[in-house]
Amino acid sequence: MVSVGYTLMCEQAGPKQLVDHAVRAEAAGFDQLVMSDHYYPWLDSQGHSPYAWSVLGAVAHATSRAELMSFVTCPIRRYHPAVVAQKASTIGALSDGRFTLGLGAGENLNEHVVGGWPHVQQRHEMFEEALQIIRPLLNGETLTFSGNHFDVPDAYVWDRPERPVPMAVAASGRQSATLAAEYGNGIISTEPDRRIIEMYDDAGGAGQPRYGQVAICYGPDEAECRKIAHDQFRWFGAGWKVNADLPGPESFAAATQFVREEDVAEGIPCGPDVDAHVEAFRKFVDAGFTHVAIVQVGGETQPMFLDWAQEQLLPRLRQL
Repeated sequence: MVSVGYTLMCEQAGPKQLVDHAVRAEAAGFDQLVMSDHYYPWLDSQGHSPYAWSVLGAVAHATSRAELMSFVTCPIRRYHPAVVAQKASTIGALSDGRFTLGLGAGENLNEHVVGGWPHVQQRHEMFEEALQIIRPLLNGETLTFSGNHFDVPDAYVWDRPERPVPMAVAASGRQSATLAAEYGNGIISTEPDRRIIEMYDDAGGAGQPRYGQVAICYGPDEAECRKIAHDQFRWFGAGWKVNADLPGPESFAAATQFVREEDVAEGIPCGPDVDAHVEAFRKFVDAGFTHVAIVQVGGETQPMFLDWAQEQLLPRLRQL
Protein backbone atom coordinates (compact mmCIF):
# COMPACT_ATOMS: atom_id res chain seq x y z
CA MET A 1 0.00 0.00 0.00
CA VAL A 2 1.31 3.44 -0.93
CA SER A 3 1.99 5.81 1.97
CA VAL A 4 -0.29 8.84 1.67
CA GLY A 5 1.31 12.11 2.72
CA TYR A 6 0.10 15.63 3.42
CA THR A 7 2.20 18.66 2.52
CA LEU A 8 2.74 21.39 5.10
CA MET A 9 3.26 24.18 2.57
CA CYS A 10 5.25 26.91 4.30
CA GLU A 11 4.57 29.33 1.45
CA GLN A 12 0.82 29.40 2.05
CA ALA A 13 0.39 29.23 5.84
CA GLY A 14 1.93 30.72 8.96
CA PRO A 15 3.77 28.72 11.63
CA LYS A 16 0.90 28.23 14.07
CA GLN A 17 -1.43 27.30 11.22
CA LEU A 18 1.06 24.73 9.97
CA VAL A 19 1.31 23.03 13.35
CA ASP A 20 -2.48 22.95 13.59
CA HIS A 21 -2.72 21.50 10.08
CA ALA A 22 -0.16 18.82 11.01
CA VAL A 23 -2.15 17.72 14.05
CA ARG A 24 -5.38 17.67 12.04
CA ALA A 25 -3.76 15.74 9.18
CA GLU A 26 -2.41 13.07 11.51
CA ALA A 27 -5.82 12.73 13.14
CA ALA A 28 -7.43 12.47 9.69
CA GLY A 29 -5.25 9.46 8.92
CA PHE A 30 -2.41 10.72 6.75
CA ASP A 31 0.69 8.54 7.00
CA GLN A 32 3.30 11.22 6.44
CA LEU A 33 3.74 14.98 6.84
CA VAL A 34 6.20 16.63 4.47
CA MET A 35 7.29 20.26 4.79
CA SER A 36 8.64 22.69 2.22
CA ASP A 37 11.76 24.66 3.20
CA HIS A 38 11.70 28.17 1.68
CA TYR A 39 12.87 31.67 2.46
CA TYR A 40 10.36 33.25 0.04
CA PRO A 41 6.97 32.18 -1.30
CA TRP A 42 6.80 31.51 -5.03
CA LEU A 43 4.28 34.33 -5.46
CA ASP A 44 3.29 37.22 -3.20
CA SER A 45 -0.29 35.95 -3.16
CA GLN A 46 0.79 32.88 -1.18
CA GLY A 47 1.72 35.26 1.61
CA HIS A 48 3.93 33.22 3.98
CA SER A 49 7.31 31.63 4.49
CA PRO A 50 8.18 30.80 8.12
CA TYR A 51 11.39 29.00 9.05
CA ALA A 52 10.65 25.37 8.29
CA TRP A 53 12.94 23.85 10.91
CA SER A 54 11.34 25.72 13.80
CA VAL A 55 7.96 24.52 12.59
CA LEU A 56 9.26 20.96 12.16
CA GLY A 57 10.38 20.94 15.78
CA ALA A 58 6.93 22.00 16.91
CA VAL A 59 5.28 19.44 14.62
CA ALA A 60 7.56 16.69 15.93
CA HIS A 61 6.43 17.49 19.46
CA ALA A 62 2.74 17.92 18.62
CA THR A 63 2.34 14.68 16.64
CA SER A 64 3.05 11.08 17.59
CA ARG A 65 2.45 8.73 14.65
CA ALA A 66 2.93 10.29 11.22
CA GLU A 67 6.30 10.17 9.50
CA LEU A 68 7.94 13.58 8.96
CA MET A 69 10.10 14.82 6.09
CA SER A 70 11.71 17.97 4.73
CA PHE A 71 10.58 18.33 1.12
CA VAL A 72 13.18 19.53 0.33
CA THR A 73 16.13 21.21 2.00
CA CYS A 74 19.01 22.68 0.01
CA PRO A 75 22.34 22.18 1.85
CA ILE A 76 24.65 24.27 -0.35
CA ARG A 77 24.10 28.00 0.35
CA ARG A 78 21.60 29.08 2.99
CA TYR A 79 22.64 26.17 5.21
CA HIS A 80 26.06 24.62 5.68
CA PRO A 81 25.78 20.83 5.29
CA ALA A 82 27.27 20.15 8.75
CA VAL A 83 24.48 22.26 10.29
CA VAL A 84 21.88 20.43 8.19
CA ALA A 85 23.08 17.14 9.69
CA GLN A 86 22.78 18.56 13.21
CA LYS A 87 19.26 19.92 12.81
CA ALA A 88 18.06 16.81 10.97
CA SER A 89 19.33 14.62 13.80
CA THR A 90 17.65 16.90 16.33
CA ILE A 91 14.28 16.54 14.56
CA GLY A 92 14.92 12.81 14.37
CA ALA A 93 15.41 12.70 18.14
CA LEU A 94 12.42 14.94 18.87
CA SER A 95 10.16 12.78 16.70
CA ASP A 96 11.43 9.44 18.09
CA GLY A 97 12.86 8.43 14.74
CA ARG A 98 9.99 9.53 12.48
CA PHE A 99 12.00 12.01 10.39
CA THR A 100 13.50 11.63 6.91
CA LEU A 101 15.84 14.31 5.57
CA GLY A 102 14.81 15.25 2.03
CA LEU A 103 17.56 17.06 0.12
CA GLY A 104 17.78 18.83 -3.23
CA ALA A 105 20.06 21.20 -5.13
CA GLY A 106 17.78 24.15 -4.41
CA GLU A 107 16.43 27.28 -6.07
CA ASN A 108 17.80 30.79 -6.43
CA LEU A 109 14.52 32.03 -4.91
CA ASN A 110 15.59 30.81 -1.47
CA GLU A 111 19.36 30.66 -1.56
CA HIS A 112 20.38 34.07 -2.96
CA VAL A 113 19.59 35.69 0.39
CA VAL A 114 23.10 34.73 1.58
CA GLY A 115 24.99 35.46 -1.66
CA GLY A 116 25.16 34.80 -5.37
CA TRP A 117 23.53 31.70 -6.86
CA PRO A 118 26.17 29.35 -8.37
CA HIS A 119 25.88 28.17 -11.95
CA VAL A 120 24.37 24.74 -12.42
CA GLN A 121 27.62 22.77 -12.71
CA GLN A 122 29.04 24.34 -9.58
CA ARG A 123 25.94 23.78 -7.50
CA HIS A 124 25.80 20.13 -8.53
CA GLU A 125 29.40 19.78 -7.36
CA MET A 126 28.48 21.53 -4.11
CA PHE A 127 25.48 19.28 -3.64
CA GLU A 128 27.54 16.10 -3.94
CA GLU A 129 30.06 17.43 -1.43
CA ALA A 130 27.18 18.27 0.92
CA LEU A 131 25.92 14.69 0.70
CA GLN A 132 29.43 13.43 1.48
CA ILE A 133 29.40 15.57 4.64
CA ILE A 134 25.86 14.95 5.85
CA ARG A 135 25.74 11.16 5.52
CA PRO A 136 28.58 10.29 7.92
CA LEU A 137 27.47 12.91 10.46
CA LEU A 138 23.97 11.41 10.51
CA ASN A 139 25.60 8.03 11.10
CA GLY A 140 27.41 9.27 14.20
CA GLU A 141 30.90 9.59 12.72
CA THR A 142 33.41 12.29 13.59
CA LEU A 143 34.12 14.05 10.33
CA THR A 144 37.05 15.95 8.89
CA PHE A 145 36.41 17.02 5.32
CA SER A 146 38.19 19.26 2.84
CA GLY A 147 36.58 19.76 -0.57
CA ASN A 148 36.50 22.27 -3.38
CA HIS A 149 33.49 24.05 -1.87
CA PHE A 150 33.19 23.04 1.80
CA ASP A 151 35.58 22.52 4.68
CA VAL A 152 34.73 20.73 7.91
CA PRO A 153 37.78 20.78 10.19
CA ASP A 154 36.10 18.70 12.89
CA ALA A 155 32.42 17.88 13.36
CA TYR A 156 30.36 15.43 15.40
CA VAL A 157 26.60 15.43 16.02
CA TRP A 158 25.88 14.64 19.66
CA ASP A 159 22.10 14.23 19.76
CA ARG A 160 20.73 11.69 17.32
CA PRO A 161 17.82 9.22 17.20
CA GLU A 162 18.54 5.54 17.85
CA ARG A 163 18.36 4.84 14.12
CA PRO A 164 20.28 7.31 11.93
CA VAL A 165 18.05 9.76 10.08
CA PRO A 166 17.44 8.40 6.56
CA MET A 167 18.27 10.70 3.68
CA ALA A 168 16.28 10.99 0.43
CA VAL A 169 17.58 12.92 -2.58
CA ALA A 170 15.57 14.83 -5.19
CA ALA A 171 16.25 13.77 -8.77
CA SER A 172 15.23 14.94 -12.23
CA GLY A 173 17.65 13.02 -14.46
CA ARG A 174 20.30 10.31 -14.57
CA GLN A 175 23.02 12.26 -12.73
CA SER A 176 20.83 13.15 -9.76
CA ALA A 177 19.22 9.69 -9.71
CA THR A 178 22.70 8.20 -9.45
CA LEU A 179 23.53 10.54 -6.56
CA ALA A 180 20.32 9.49 -4.83
CA ALA A 181 21.26 5.82 -5.15
CA GLU A 182 24.86 6.35 -4.04
CA TYR A 183 24.29 8.56 -1.01
CA GLY A 184 20.64 8.36 -0.03
CA ASN A 185 18.02 6.00 1.29
CA GLY A 186 15.33 7.10 -1.17
CA ILE A 187 14.55 9.25 -4.18
CA ILE A 188 12.26 12.28 -4.51
CA SER A 189 10.51 13.56 -7.62
CA THR A 190 7.55 15.87 -8.20
CA GLU A 191 6.81 14.31 -11.60
CA PRO A 192 5.16 10.87 -12.04
CA ASP A 193 7.97 9.82 -14.37
CA ARG A 194 8.71 6.10 -14.40
CA ARG A 195 12.03 6.78 -16.18
CA ILE A 196 13.43 8.50 -13.08
CA ILE A 197 12.54 5.45 -10.99
CA GLU A 198 14.17 3.15 -13.52
CA MET A 199 17.35 5.27 -13.54
CA TYR A 200 17.41 5.13 -9.76
CA ASP A 201 16.93 1.35 -9.71
CA ASP A 202 19.64 0.87 -12.35
CA ALA A 203 22.04 2.93 -10.23
CA GLY A 204 21.50 0.68 -7.19
CA GLY A 205 18.41 2.16 -5.55
CA ALA A 206 16.07 -0.78 -6.08
CA GLY A 207 13.94 -1.51 -3.03
CA GLN A 208 14.35 1.95 -1.51
CA PRO A 209 11.45 4.39 -0.95
CA ARG A 210 10.34 6.63 -3.84
CA TYR A 211 8.75 9.90 -2.73
CA GLY A 212 6.42 11.90 -4.97
CA GLN A 213 4.17 14.92 -4.58
CA VAL A 214 0.92 15.85 -6.30
CA ALA A 215 -0.87 19.21 -6.22
CA ILE A 216 -4.66 19.42 -6.11
CA CYS A 217 -7.18 22.12 -5.26
CA TYR A 218 -10.26 20.64 -3.62
CA GLY A 219 -13.36 22.72 -2.92
CA PRO A 220 -17.12 22.69 -3.50
CA ASP A 221 -16.88 25.27 -6.34
CA GLU A 222 -14.69 24.27 -9.28
CA ALA A 223 -14.54 27.80 -10.67
CA GLU A 224 -13.31 29.17 -7.33
CA CYS A 225 -10.72 26.40 -7.06
CA ARG A 226 -9.42 27.23 -10.52
CA LYS A 227 -9.01 30.87 -9.46
CA ILE A 228 -7.12 29.87 -6.31
CA ALA A 229 -4.84 27.48 -8.21
CA HIS A 230 -4.08 30.11 -10.84
CA ASP A 231 -3.47 32.83 -8.27
CA GLN A 232 -1.09 30.80 -6.11
CA PHE A 233 0.28 27.91 -8.18
CA ARG A 234 0.61 29.08 -11.78
CA TRP A 235 4.41 28.79 -11.40
CA PHE A 236 4.04 25.04 -10.96
CA GLY A 237 4.25 24.11 -14.64
CA ALA A 238 7.35 26.14 -15.49
CA GLY A 239 9.71 23.24 -14.80
CA TRP A 240 12.78 23.10 -12.59
CA LYS A 241 15.17 24.56 -15.17
CA VAL A 242 13.16 27.78 -14.84
CA ASN A 243 12.15 27.48 -11.19
CA ALA A 244 15.72 26.91 -10.03
CA ASP A 245 17.02 30.19 -11.40
CA LEU A 246 14.39 32.91 -10.98
CA PRO A 247 15.37 35.14 -8.03
CA GLY A 248 12.12 36.26 -6.37
CA PRO A 249 8.30 36.27 -6.30
CA GLU A 250 8.17 39.24 -8.66
CA SER A 251 10.17 37.23 -11.21
CA PHE A 252 7.75 34.31 -10.96
CA ALA A 253 4.85 36.74 -11.36
CA ALA A 254 6.40 38.17 -14.52
CA ALA A 255 7.31 34.76 -15.92
CA THR A 256 3.76 33.45 -15.47
CA GLN A 257 1.76 36.56 -16.41
CA PHE A 258 0.39 34.89 -19.54
CA VAL A 259 -0.48 31.57 -17.90
CA ARG A 260 -4.27 31.10 -18.00
CA GLU A 261 -6.60 29.43 -15.52
CA GLU A 262 -7.24 26.63 -17.97
CA ASP A 263 -3.49 26.04 -18.32
CA VAL A 264 -3.15 25.54 -14.57
CA ALA A 265 -6.28 23.37 -14.38
CA GLU A 266 -4.78 20.99 -16.94
CA GLY A 267 -2.06 20.08 -14.45
CA ILE A 268 -3.86 20.58 -11.13
CA PRO A 269 -7.29 18.98 -10.64
CA CYS A 270 -9.71 21.56 -9.25
CA GLY A 271 -13.10 21.24 -7.57
CA PRO A 272 -15.15 18.61 -5.72
CA ASP A 273 -14.69 15.61 -8.06
CA VAL A 274 -12.94 12.97 -5.95
CA ASP A 275 -12.29 10.83 -9.03
CA ALA A 276 -10.15 13.57 -10.60
CA HIS A 277 -8.03 13.88 -7.47
CA VAL A 278 -7.65 10.12 -7.13
CA GLU A 279 -6.55 9.90 -10.76
CA ALA A 280 -3.84 12.55 -10.23
CA PHE A 281 -2.55 10.54 -7.26
CA ARG A 282 -2.78 7.28 -9.21
CA LYS A 283 -0.27 8.51 -11.81
CA PHE A 284 2.46 8.38 -9.16
CA VAL A 285 1.36 4.96 -7.96
CA ASP A 286 1.45 3.63 -11.52
CA ALA A 287 4.94 5.12 -12.01
CA GLY A 288 6.25 3.12 -9.05
CA PHE A 289 6.25 5.64 -6.19
CA THR A 290 5.89 4.23 -2.67
CA HIS A 291 5.10 7.53 -0.90
CA VAL A 292 2.98 10.33 -2.39
CA ALA A 293 2.30 13.60 -0.58
CA ILE A 294 -0.70 15.74 -1.50
CA VAL A 295 -0.48 19.53 -1.74
CA GLN A 296 -3.84 21.18 -1.18
CA VAL A 297 -3.51 24.56 -2.89
CA GLY A 298 -4.86 27.46 -0.83
CA GLY A 299 -3.85 28.23 2.75
CA GLU A 300 -7.34 29.01 4.02
CA THR A 301 -8.85 25.82 2.61
CA GLN A 302 -6.81 23.34 4.64
CA PRO A 303 -9.30 22.54 7.45
CA MET A 304 -12.06 21.97 4.90
CA PHE A 305 -9.76 19.81 2.80
CA LEU A 306 -8.64 17.70 5.76
CA ASP A 307 -12.23 16.95 6.80
CA TRP A 308 -13.08 15.94 3.25
CA ALA A 309 -9.91 13.89 2.88
CA GLN A 310 -10.71 11.89 6.01
CA GLU A 311 -14.25 11.16 4.87
CA GLN A 312 -13.84 10.67 1.12
CA LEU A 313 -10.34 10.92 -0.32
CA LEU A 314 -8.24 8.73 1.98
CA PRO A 315 -10.61 5.73 1.83
CA ARG A 316 -10.34 5.86 -1.99
CA LEU A 317 -6.56 6.18 -1.97
CA ARG A 318 -6.25 3.20 0.39
CA GLN A 319 -7.78 1.05 -2.37
CA LEU A 320 -5.04 1.82 -4.90
